Amino acid sequence: MTHVLTGAEPAEAARIARVHYDCWLETYPEPAAGIDLDWLRAQRAELLAEAGRQRWLGLLESARTDPAGWFCRVVRPEPGGEVLGFLCGAVGERLSLGPMYLLRRAQGRGTGDRLMAEFLDWAAGRPIALWVTEYNSRAIRFYERHGFAPTGERELWRDRLPNVRMVRPGG
Repeated sequence: MTHVLTGAEPAEAARIARVHYDCWLETYPEPAAGIDLDWLRAQRAELLAEAGRQRWLGLLESARTDPAGWFCRVVRPEPGGEVLGFLCGAVGERLSLGPMYLLRRAQGRGTGDRLMAEFLDWAAGRPIALWVTEYNSRAIRFYERHGFAPTGERELWRDRLPNVRMVRPGG
């Protein structure tokens, strides 16, 4: 099945926040790092609350009103269908990619590559930076395949989730 990539409507903010939450639960459990479902649920509960809806509403509005400064595309099984994932980015001090997530059932069909191609077209050759969880080897390989390389910079999100910085040079 080929997924459809579209923009998102502000009315979908709560649904996108739910997909964001569900993707975290699918992606990040790692007992060796002390990251289990209970910890993830506690850390990302705001996505299911009004704060999560408002955050997504702001991002979607920014992408709608300032398409040169904000990028946000969602994945659907068909036009008007449910949201299965998304890729967003913004121009700030530097161009940043993220968040980018696909529900597990939407992975493995080239959809991530299509999302990335649209994002790279939007980025228009500018350098891009992102954070990725260091034990998410599938995501790291995906980003490397698209020209990103680790910088050596690291951070612990909420003092536990280990992330590494990756960049894609401009040009």
